[in-house]
Amino acid sequence: MGPSAFIIGTAMAGTASMATLWRRRIRLVVFALLLLLALYSGGFADLVRLGAATAGTVLGPLLMGRRPRFARPVSSRHEGRVLLSLLLAASAIGPVVAGLIPHAVGPLSILRFLFTNIQPVDPQALQNVCSDPAQAKDCAVAQLQLRAGAGGIFMAILPSFLLLLLAEGLRRGRRFAWVGTLLIQVGLSVLAGIALAGVLQQTTSDTGASEGIVAIEGSASSQPFTFALPLLLPLALTIILLATRRLFHVQAPKGTYRRLAVRVLAMAAVLSAVYVGAGLLLAQDFSPVPGLPELLADVPDRFLPLGFVLDVPPAIFPQGTAAVLVYEGVGVVFWAVAGVLIFRTFLHQAHTRHDASTERARKVIKTWEGSSLSWMTTWPGNMYWFSPSGQSFVAYRVSTGVALTLGGPVGPTSEKTAVFEEFARYCRGNGWTPCFYSVPQELRDHADSAGWSSAQVAQETVLPLHSVSFKGKKFQDIRTALNNASKAGIRYEWTSYASAPFSVQVQIEEISEEWVADRNMPEMGFTLGSLDELDDPEVRCLLAIDKRHTVHAVTSWLPVYRNGHIVGWTLDFMRRRSGGFRASIEFLIASAALSLKDEGCEFVSLSGAPLARAEEDPSEMPRPKPRSRPPGNLDRLLDWLGATLEPVYGFRSLLAFKAKFRPRYEPLYMLYPDAASLPAVGTAVARAYLPTLNLGAGLALAGRIFRWPKRSGTSGRNRS
Repeated sequence: MGPSAFIIGTAMAGTASMATLWRRRIRLVVFALLLLLALYSGGFADLVRLGAATAGTVLGPLLMGRRPRFARPVSSRHEGRVLLSLLLAASAIGPVVAGLIPHAVGPLSILRFLFTNIQPVDPQALQNVCSDPAQAKDCAVAQLQLRAGAGGIFMAILPSFLLLLLAEGLRRGRRFAWVGTLLIQVGLSVLAGIALAGVLQQTTSDTGASEGIVAIEGSASSQPFTFALPLLLPLALTIILLATRRLFHVQAPKGTYRRLAVRVLAMAAVLSAVYVGAGLLLAQDFSPVPGLPELLADVPDRFLPLGFVLDVPPAIFPQGTAAVLVYEGVGVVFWAVAGVLIFRTFLHQAHTRHDASTERARKVIKTWEGSSLSWMTTWPGNMYWFSPSGQSFVAYRVSTGVALTLGGPVGPTSEKTAVFEEFARYCRGNGWTPCFYSVPQELRDHADSAGWSSAQVAQETVLPLHSVSFKGKKFQDIRTALNNASKAGIRYEWTSYASAPFSVQVQIEEISEEWVADRNMPEMGFTLGSLDELDDPEVRCLLAIDKRHTVHAVTSWLPVYRNGHIVGWTLDFMRRRSGGFRASIEFLIASAALSLKDEGCEFVSLSGAPLARAEEDPSEMPRPKPRSRPPGNLDRLLDWLGATLEPVYGFRSLLAFKAKFRPRYEPLYMLYPDAASLPAVGTAVARAYLPTLNLGAGLALAGRIFRWPKRSGTSGRNRS
């Protein structure tokens, strides 16, 4: 064992001082590998290393002067994909490592036969088997085991190779990778069950030279649990994949996988023809000498993992070097090239996930006029209804029988009221209740005249740029932030997430993940963007960065179009490094306003603050506060909900923070036709904002809300 346990324990203790992003990744990979080694190998040294890692993880925070935290881990959607891909990669490596250990005794060690099935063959045993004509098939299997070279090893670990390949697709959020991984895990579960069932039915032991899953000692069949336990690993991974399916929505451009299927099938046909043709030319190098029917029957086996082929004795066996190269090389070439082709489908930029409807919606946004929220309609999860003229659209999502829109109609101003009515008729025709969410006062007035009900759900803060200078006493905090940033050597830098250097992308991920972990609550969506929405070439990022290229904060800005030109930008993603420059968000917003003013933009929107309201007092800085006399029961309920969620998500604190810039307040409303539909509408809104919220997370959220001390903190600033 050596000093490995001490090194692992020390390293795991050291992770307590790391940022959340790398602390979680390192701990997940290390614990997954150590746990798999303990389950597959089962040696005493493996258990000691696992214990040392556990002790180091627990003692690390104590050595740092703080108590260990055992709260339920919460990660962003982006980081959730990374962690799951690392887990799948570690699970793929485990059986391969165990296959290299000849005397593995762990409870999952039997699975190495399913993944590899390459076993050492004693030459004397091989000679004894092959000297008996009655054991000719066992002799062929043993010879394949003995001669399994690089090609045979590659085909033996093919399931692990495919899982590692698909793990990269999972990291990128690819739906194809999720489906492929799920099929492999289900397939492995079924094959393991079939193979283990065959072992339990055996009453006699096979020859010693034909080791593998068909030759496990029959005496072990008296312990069924020993064979049932290995099924739990692929089954557990299948359950995890199903539970996290919403994380993987990124799709390749239309036709990508149709072209992939054509290329793979064509390659399989060509390689099959090459194998049959070469087999006929080299027939004398096979035993027995095959004809065309035998070679055609053997073609499917050339593309299967070696472990599956060995369970059925081969009909023909290669003897010469050239025959071995053809026999083993066909499968290697096929899967190597197929792996490259599959990997290439993962390399398309994330923005290519948009289908034809999304691209059509983008063209409408750029051509006509929308609101400051219009670019959010291009985010994943939205469906589109286009007006008969094709010049307007409504973005919506259907849940619990409610068609919930994101903002109002986008298109020519002259069509918006007509589009409102037409979309409502379209929803009623499909049996849905229409609900317009986060719409401006003008649309609310029209809905009121049509007999609809409404409730204010957010307060948008708009900063006109024509008079922005941040001069005077009322902007003292803003000027202080600008001056202190200059003294600290911090500058602002415009970029996009896709074009930023890799080191900057990693820092943005670290800052974002730290923020999500600090909240310890599910990351919200719908009108609140995350790293996924940041990865868009038309979305600008503004960084606060110092001379050492350390990113202190990041904000993202969504374009606002009018008649084909950008007239403003909307603040969306806003995160700050906890140990960085304290006033970095004030610095970035002020710098963005001044910079965009110089570019000729008319305004910047600091976006809406859900469940928060403000009343403007021209004599003082406008400070957010609830209305003194809410107009109805629903408004009172929303006020209560905003106050209840304040300790967790800090929407009101966020609005108070934005008041420093003295913006113009514009209310945003929810419009619905019938009060009887409010329960379904509320459920649809909750699912839109928290699509991954499950029962456990919901109970944790409720528990945290009702035990949190009521205080007016500044948690909203770290939405930044």
